[in-house]
Amino acid sequence: QVHVAESGGGSRHVGGSLRLSCTLSGFQRSRPCMGWFRQDPAKERKAVAVIDSDGGTRYADSVKGRFTISRDDAKTSFLEMSSLKPEDTGIYYCASGPLGLCKVTDYSFTAHAFPYWGQGTQVTVSS
Repeated sequence: QVHVAESGGGSRHVGGSLRLSCTLSGFQRSRPCMGWFRQDPAKERKAVAVIDSDGGTRYADSVKGRFTISRDDAKTSFLEMSSLKPEDTGIYYCASGPLGLCKVTDYSFTAHAFPYWGQGTQVTVSS
C-alpha cells in the first residue's frame, strides 16, 4: 500500500512564496506519476501540477509561470509556489499514480488517474 505524506502548507500574503513537499512510501523500484491537486468549493480535486516518471510536467493554466513541480527521486516531489494570489487558497493534496512508469497525458492530469492520496495541507493567501 502506497502511503502519501504532504508538508509545507501555511499562510502567506499576496505575492509571497511557499514550498510544499510530498513523500511516498510503501513500495520499491517504481517511479509513479506524482501530482498536486487543489480542492474546489464543490469538493472536487482539480490538478494543479503533475510530474511523470521522466520528469515531464504539466500545469493548470492558472498557475503556469508561478508554480513549479519537481522531484528529486522516485518518492519525493515538491511544489514551489510563488507570486501567490488569493485564489490559490485551498487544501492542497499530493497524490501518487499507480505503481510503474507513467507519462503526463490528459487522463493523468485528472484525479481519476491517482489512487493514492495524502491528507492534504492548507494554503491560505491573504491580501
